[in-house]
Amino acid sequence: MNQNTFLVVMAGGIGSRFWPFSRTTLPKQFHDVMGVGRSMLQLTVDRFKDICPPENVFVVTNRDYTDLVHQHLPELPVSQILGEPIGRNTAPCIAYASYCIAKRNPKGTIIVTPADHAVLHEDEFRRIIRQAVEVAESHEVLLTLGIQPSRPDTGYGYIQYIDEDSKSGLPKGLKKVKTFTEKPNLELARMFVDSGDFLWNSGLFVWRADAIIHAFHQYLSDIAEVFDEGISELGTDNEAEFITQAYTRCRNISIDYGVMEKADNVYVLPADFGWSDLGTWDSLHRMGHHDADNNVVDGDALLYDTRECVIKTPSERLVVVQGLDGYIIAEYDNVLLICKRTEEQRVKEFVADVKSKKGNGYN
Repeated sequence: MNQNTFLVVMAGGIGSRFWPFSRTTLPKQFHDVMGVGRSMLQLTVDRFKDICPPENVFVVTNRDYTDLVHQHLPELPVSQILGEPIGRNTAPCIAYASYCIAKRNPKGTIIVTPADHAVLHEDEFRRIIRQAVEVAESHEVLLTLGIQPSRPDTGYGYIQYIDEDSKSGLPKGLKKVKTFTEKPNLELARMFVDSGDFLWNSGLFVWRADAIIHAFHQYLSDIAEVFDEGISELGTDNEAEFITQAYTRCRNISIDYGVMEKADNVYVLPADFGWSDLGTWDSLHRMGHHDADNNVVDGDALLYDTRECVIKTPSERLVVVQGLDGYIIAEYDNVLLICKRTEEQRVKEFVADVKSKKGNGYN
């Protein structure tokens, strides 16, 4: 295990597309989404146990969730749970963690991962991560992992790469990134997949601490200036007060838009390890265990003439379903959702309507 390898887990999102399971008070990263007895956050940290020592694991989350993080990861010291006062997207989040790590080890290699992804083939995942770490340790590059697309999915961002092996002494298989594209429409997604030179953007990054901080100075100098001024406060009793002030000065911007789309040392490592960001109910249906009728069930359910459904309900409640084809049936706390899987993009609309018509007790 490499003592110079650090892990940053981004765990501050709400995951509203996974409503009613994911709520403001208990987002999906704190749920056992896969029905395996471990929350998404726990599974994420578990995935890196052979890669990164526990003292090098940092979780960045909203301050409202720091106690939840500690409940799920009691072995993690409070000093390694970085609480954001407000959400400012991924660039300030990554800057905060990177500056903390750079203060400890300027040459440390950082792996950045969201807390709510699923990986089916973990041995292959660890092989790819180790390969990426090895490259990042010895080169000033910004690496991202690109997933081989299996379908024209409109829920993912896409990475276009140059179809020739990278030069400058970098290993074969690493590709120079040409463009990043946010979630496309279906026609564009089909063109991307058919072209053969696009990958899904996994949101997984690997780089040295000094490399990403140098990139912040080049492309997000306003954010770099904020953290440069307060680096002496990190790891001290004054850290929380500094971060409160710092985030009022940081703009809301993603690392993709702020750095990765602009930098000239961005490379992608194509990978295929059974990945999903589990952002939607339909993604759970694709990743979950299917019965003979292609249903994914987590709960106590009796099904009759029912197929292609995803059902996630409390274990203490018996659910009987008859005659449904391609539906989401999800119950958590005080909400029951029944929705066509093909209409799941309307879940955000449902959440907005519930908030306006029923108040805040359901989101």
